[in-house]
Amino acid sequence: MRAAMFTRTLITAGSLLAASPALAWGANGHRITGAIAEQNLSGLAKANVQLLIGSETLAEAATWPDDMKSDPAPFWQKTASPWHYVTVAAGDIYKPSMAPADGDAITALTRFTATLQDPTAGLEDKRIALRFVVHIIGDLHQPLHVGRGNDRGGNDTSVAFFNRPTNLHSLWDSGLIEQKQLSFSEYASFLSRSITPENVVAWSDPRPGTWMTESVKLREQIYPQDPKLSWSYAYQHRSALDERLKQAGVRIATYLNWLFAPGDPRKLSKSPLLFAE
Repeated sequence: MRAAMFTRTLITAGSLLAASPALAWGANGHRITGAIAEQNLSGLAKANVQLLIGSETLAEAATWPDDMKSDPAPFWQKTASPWHYVTVAAGDIYKPSMAPADGDAITALTRFTATLQDPTAGLEDKRIALRFVVHIIGDLHQPLHVGRGNDRGGNDTSVAFFNRPTNLHSLWDSGLIEQKQLSFSEYASFLSRSITPENVVAWSDPRPGTWMTESVKLREQIYPQDPKLSWSYAYQHRSALDERLKQAGVRIATYLNWLFAPGDPRKLSKSPLLFAE
C-alpha cells in the first residue's frame, strides 16, 4: 500500500538514522525538489500533471518510488531496484550503451518518458510514470546516485557525523538536510527565494547527461580524507547541497514543461535533447 502520510521528524545532527537504508535525498530531499518543481511548471504542464494525479502534489509524488520499496512484490524488490542510480567512473561520461542488463535510472527515465508520450497508455501507467520521472530526476542530482561503481555510491564509505556512525551516502541523502531541522516546506521555501531568473535560465537543461556530469564533478569533491565529520564538513558542502536541490527542482519542471509542450515531443526523443554524450 502506498504510504500517503508524511510525518515530520526533527532530529539533531547527532541522531542520524545510520541503520536506515539509504534513499536518494531521503523523503525530505525529494519533497523539497518536488515543491520547487511545482513552482516552476508551465501552465500547460501543471494542467497535465493535475489531470494525471489530481490534488496530489509533486512533493508527494516525488517520494512514491521509495515508498513502494516496502512492497514485497518481486517488481519492487528486484525489477525496480536499479532504477534509482547510475554508475559513471571518474573521468568518464554516461552513455546509454553503458546501462547494465537490469537497467538503471536512465533506462527507467527513458521507459517512463515513453509511457507519458504514448497516447494509448493507460491512466494508471501514466500516473506511475510521472511519479518515477519526478523521482529519478531528483536521484540524478544526488551526487552519490551517480556512483563510482566501487563503493555502492558511498554506502560502503563509513563516516562519523558528530561522532555518530553512518555512511557517506546516508549523510548526503538525509543527514545534511535534516541537520537544518526544517520541514520540507520550510526548506523548499528558503531555497526557492534564492532562485533567481538567471538561475532558472542557466539551469533549464532537460538533458540527463548534463545533470550526471555535474553530479560526477561534485561527487569527486565530497569524499572526506578524515571520516570524522562535523560542522566544518557541513559548512564546506552546504552551498553545493542546496544548489543540487534547487537545480533538481528546476530540472524536474524543465523536463515536464518539455514533455507536455504543445506538439509531439516524440519527435524530439531521438535528438540530442535528452542525452549529452
